[in-house]
Amino acid sequence: MKAEVAGHGWVTLLYKELLRFWKVSFQTVAAPILTALLYLLIFSHVLEGRVSVYDGRVSYTAFLVPGLVMMSVLQNAFANSSSSLIQSKITGNLIFVLLPPLSATDLFAAYVLGAMVRGIVVGAGVFAVTPLFAPSLLAMPHPFWALAFALAGSAILAMLGLLAGIWADKFDQLAAFQNFIIVPLTFLSGVFYSIHSLPPFWQALSHFNPFFYMIDGFRYGFFGVSDVAPGVSLGIVAAAAGVLAALTLTLLARGWKLRA
Repeated sequence: MKAEVAGHGWVTLLYKELLRFWKVSFQTVAAPILTALLYLLIFSHVLEGRVSVYDGRVSYTAFLVPGLVMMSVLQNAFANSSSSLIQSKITGNLIFVLLPPLSATDLFAAYVLGAMVRGIVVGAGVFAVTPLFAPSLLAMPHPFWALAFALAGSAILAMLGLLAGIWADKFDQLAAFQNFIIVPLTFLSGVFYSIHSLPPFWQALSHFNPFFYMIDGFRYGFFGVSDVAPGVSLGIVAAAAGVLAALTLTLLARGWKLRA
């Protein structure tokens, strides 16, 4: 019986994570989609015809859509895992997650997959409404590249959310992690602009932002052009995912700031 629970208990925890965000989907899914749509309406109206990307081969509105889709995926994957863990810590019900014979791998799989599902669902929702503004995006030349970066990016942000939830003891600390690390890295990753529009120093600095490679590689799936070769971007993203997975699993196994 214990072996069965240890082998499949993570599925129950994953189900709980999915229910947690789906029960309030108006807030966790619909609201982020509306926010992305507002970004699209405002920026496309103001900057269409004023900003040239990829030497004019792609309209600014079309360029903006994949960035907004990926930004939604990343931010919501982070929000799901981080908020779930910090809420459990503060309300005191984390003990009910730690008491069952779940391994660190079980906890990792449930929280990360749950966060990935939310990120992908929100990103798909954003993409579903954007063809009204850029119908050409439906003819994706490399859809599997886009899918690979969406999955890898959502996994990375889910792990960052877990790390933030493990580290934080209160909502203020979690908000600081998001506002001073996640949001700046996301907005400075090229969501709203091509890095070729930046001065040389800021172009070089952008290459140290791992979020840039997620956004740029995801865009490649839509246009077949990118600032960095997609294989290089995917390699960097995969390496970052490996490091974060090892760190997260280590902290979960030790129960750092989770077990009294």
